[in-house]
Order: sequence, then C-alpha cells, then structure tokens
Amino acid sequence: MTKTKATFIGLIAIVLWSFIVALIRVVSKNFGTVGGAALMYTVASVFLLFSVGFPIIRHFPKKYLIIGAILFVAYEICLALSIGYANNGRQAIEVGMINYLWPTLTIIASILFNQQKTTWLVIPGFIISMVGITWVLGDESGLNFYLMFANIQENPMSYILAFVGAIIWSAYCVVTAKYAEGKNGITLFFILVAITLWIQYAFVGVNEFNFTWKSTLYLLLAASALGFGYAAWNVGILHGNVMVLATASYFIPIFSAFFAAMVLNATLSLGFWQGVIMICIGSLCCFIATRKR
Repeated sequence: MTKTKATFIGLIAIVLWSFIVALIRVVSKNFGTVGGAALMYTVASVFLLFSVGFPIIRHFPKKYLIIGAILFVAYEICLALSIGYANNGRQAIEVGMINYLWPTLTIIASILFNQQKTTWLVIPGFIISMVGITWVLGDESGLNFYLMFANIQENPMSYILAFVGAIIWSAYCVVTAKYAEGKNGITLFFILVAITLWIQYAFVGVNEFNFTWKSTLYLLLAASALGFGYAAWNVGILHGNVMVLATASYFIPIFSAFFAAMVLNATLSLGFWQGVIMICIGSLCCFIATRKR
C-alpha cells in the first residue's frame, strides 16, 4: 500500500468520525440510550471482526490489555451515553464538543506522565481550548460563566459524562503510546464495550426497539462510522502521512458540529462556532508545541 493511499484512508476515518455525534443521537432516539448504544457497538464489533479480525490476545502486553481495555470501554460508554441522554439535538452537539477536548488533554497528560517535551505554546493552547468550551456553552453570549453553568444544570449527567470521557480517552492515548508495543486491540475492546452495554441494558432497559428501514439504516451507518473509522485510522497512522492526519484530525469538531446541525436540525449561533474554532486552535497549538524542531 502506498503512503498516499494510506493517508487517504486515514482521512476517511476523520470524515466518518465527524458523523458520530449526529448518528449516535439518532440511534439513541430510535432504540433508547443504552439499548441503542448496545446495538451500535455490537454491529460495529461484527464489522471489525470481518475487516480487522480478532487479535491474538496472548501476544498483547498485559498492562495494555488490562488498563487499555478498561479505559477504552469506559470512554466509549461515556461518549454514547452523554450524547444519548442529551435533552435535544443542540445539547447533543454541545456535549460532543466537550468530548473533543481530548486532543488538548492528551498532550497535557503526555507532558505529565510520559515526559513529552514541549514548548511554552502549550499554555496558551490549553487556555484557548478551555475558553472555547466556555464559549460554546455560553451560546450567543460568548464568555458567560453564568449561562454556561445554567446550561450544565439542565442536564448535568450528559455534560459530566462528556468531560469525564475526554479525560479517560486522553489517558487511553497515553497508555497506548506507552504500553501497546504496536498491538491493536480495537476489535476485542469493541466487543467488551458491547457486552458491558448489554449487561447495563439488562438492568435498565425498558424501551422497545423501533426497527424500521430508516432506523436500521442509521444504526448501520453509526456502527460503520465507529468501527470502520477506527480501522481506517489505524491504517493511516501505520502507513500514511502522520503529520497530515494529525493536523486534519484537529478540525473534527468543526466538521462534527456542521454535520450534526444538518442531521439533527439544530440551530447553532455565531458564538457556538466561535467556541468550536477556539477548541480547534487550542488543540493545534498544543500539537505544535510538542513537535520536534
């Protein structure tokens, strides 16, 4: 496989991930928050079994297998439930933006725990990202802490899950870089996510699944965006231009908000877009701060 082709496949992953917020929201409305997530990760696991295959577990480093699995499962559940429990489409997009703090938090975690070398640019990058989130939650008022906390109080579970998820995913990225030794446990981890969600559904599931051709199509699309997104990203990172992919990935919040607004028929203010751009700029600053001269 050529480097250009692998890079293109990696860019496809970015496009697929940009639809995740909108698709998870639609699936949760048709099949319930927990039940929809369980179905979604089950189908995605099947896709991964055929596309990536099942890993040879005995070849995996134990620390990555145990710690990585726990963090991955916890993150995916936080992501799916934070979007599913949102009160409306606009709120689902907001919690999705909080989730995209993970690039900035990953850089900070790498500096703290992996002794990642950096420059002073990481400080304004972190500040800009955090201000961007405040701006998103402040809606048209921009930097408005009162309105931000008022929005969070409407549905604290979704916002807390999204923020905790961003922290967990940054930890997963650090653990993977440190302990994975090039191994890819994505198929196994997706299966574990599905099993965990089905166990949760057994205790809280009360809704009936609304299977129609349209809801089934959205379920397949969501599972494809999740499963094939991870598979495509792995190909791109291993064989493509990592710099191109890394830079492009920091613009996912913009693409995600745009697609989600269309699919969910949500109206997003100028202040919201300003906040999203700040998140992207802050992440890019942190990324640049860790590049070797």
